[in-house]
Amino acid sequence: MTEAVFDIKKLRNIAIVAHVDHGKTTTVDCMLRQSGQFRENQRIPEQALDSNDLERERGITILAKCTSIELSNMRINIVDTPGHADFGGEVERILSMVDGCLLLVDAAEGPMPQTKFVLAKVLGLGLCPIVVINKVDRSDSRPEEVLDEVFDLFAALDANEQQLDFPVLYGSSKEGWMAKEPDGPKEGLDPLFDLITKHVMPPSVERDAPFCMLATTLESDPYLGRLLTGRIESGTISANENVIALSHDGSNIEQTRVTKILAFRGLDRKPIKEAYAGDIVALSGFSAATVADTISTTSVTKPLEARPIDPPTLAVTISINDSPLAGQDGDKVTSRMIKDRLKREAEGNVAIQISTRSDENGFELAGRGELQIAVLIETMRREGYELSISRPRVVYRKDERTGERLEPIEEVTIDVDEANSGIVVEKLSARRGELQNMHSSGGGKQRLIFHAPSRALIGYHSEFLTDTRGTGVMNRIFLKYAPDRGHISGRHRGVIISISQGKAVAYALWNLEDRGSLFVHPGESVYSGMLIGEHNKGQDLEANPLKAKQLTNIRASGSDENILLTPPIKMTLERAISYIADDELVEVTPNAIRLRKLFLHPNDRKRAARLKFASKPI
Repeated sequence: MTEAVFDIKKLRNIAIVAHVDHGKTTTVDCMLRQSGQFRENQRIPEQALDSNDLERERGITILAKCTSIELSNMRINIVDTPGHADFGGEVERILSMVDGCLLLVDAAEGPMPQTKFVLAKVLGLGLCPIVVINKVDRSDSRPEEVLDEVFDLFAALDANEQQLDFPVLYGSSKEGWMAKEPDGPKEGLDPLFDLITKHVMPPSVERDAPFCMLATTLESDPYLGRLLTGRIESGTISANENVIALSHDGSNIEQTRVTKILAFRGLDRKPIKEAYAGDIVALSGFSAATVADTISTTSVTKPLEARPIDPPTLAVTISINDSPLAGQDGDKVTSRMIKDRLKREAEGNVAIQISTRSDENGFELAGRGELQIAVLIETMRREGYELSISRPRVVYRKDERTGERLEPIEEVTIDVDEANSGIVVEKLSARRGELQNMHSSGGGKQRLIFHAPSRALIGYHSEFLTDTRGTGVMNRIFLKYAPDRGHISGRHRGVIISISQGKAVAYALWNLEDRGSLFVHPGESVYSGMLIGEHNKGQDLEANPLKAKQLTNIRASGSDENILLTPPIKMTLERAISYIADDELVEVTPNAIRLRKLFLHPNDRKRAARLKFASKPI
């Protein structure tokens, strides 16, 4: 369909939403291939829309992305959304751009926590989703039971009669087919394309009104500068036309000229001269406008309504790296550089909040979860930043009526082998979690559903994997704010702390292996106050990892070459952030992730411990 013969009745805007790893990006790949967007000999990587390095490494979608396909003079704009709960802010924003959605559900796992979250947002906007039971080719698939569970979820979320009468397709994105029955026919995605064109309505917009567009996503292009993406709600926009940006309160942020209009065509962005109401486009030429601002002609004075985003529930303190090894890896080490980078991130990511600490010793970064915060820190690390990160803490609220302190509660869905369910129930109950449901999910597995405080889950995942021998799967989703559930014990083991600076020696580490599990390997740089391992006992242990074997006059040849060390525990960024205690930090540089005490000198740690003990109520 050429731009010159644009017909809004031939346009469909849809989003694809689902729980993580239920096949969203694979479905988009398949839709692009079967709609003829690629040449027959064109090499296209799997999960083509996951172009970010972190997305490919982790196998998850982090940023919502737009694409489009054309079928028999019909254009379908598609928005691929993240599936992880920590990036729910991306889902909430883009749903305002679309008129329909595909809800993908795994034929074996069924509805999961993020399925419930995104479906609640979809139904709240009045959208009528198309349900796709995906992965029916799995050996443990149970499509009919999953469909019943999906219907129950719709009913539990107060879907209206029209939404409850949702169309259903079965299929396999990996094999490239969709059908009205689980058994096929397995002849491609034509049933899905037909259902989208018939079930999803064209955009309800005003073609002849003044131009207005709500900025939904923000990104930076090295040549074009800021790119604001959104759906045009009314009117027409031409390249080089003057526009204004209005904030949510109606104030004029800037007046500028639209230098480029980019339309999403397949995996590419195609410059076009003119865009019309209903289409999803990206505009360049702005210097101050950001997400949730209204881009419009100069005659418009009232901004478009921006939907509220759920508030952050977790926060960390980010400060400069002041360890003895600071400045050896990164080139962005000052507080000003860190502050500017965090502000740029907050402009485009409305799900996080940045503020300066009251003591001006660092910045508060508040987000949805540990993964969202870790992804931002990892991105900054790869850009050359050096940082110190504190232990995550939950964002409390106060009940306006009673003044009672409220804390975030999460719904935790766990799938484990039946033999491991007892230890999981015991551990989460000790962390103030309340068991809501427990039932067999087939194949010797049990599904447990808990309501647990967010602070109780910080650092639990690694312990959970150990308890379930790596076979358990845990998913979390924010549920509500509820009264504080009281004291929750933290880490049960102490740490091994270095008292010297230099290169770790194999002989010293070998002698420390009986005391606990190590984090460092021979030859690695350490310093006084750095954590080099986990102690077997509950208290901290100070040790010298530089201690070498004393020489004697009579030594056996090759006796020093027989030291065999257990491989050290490799700390990923997420694991390190959730592992540390309140008096510890994670040192992040482009080449290293180190754990350290907040106070590096032993006397400073003892003084801080005495002050903390003295401040406790008797």
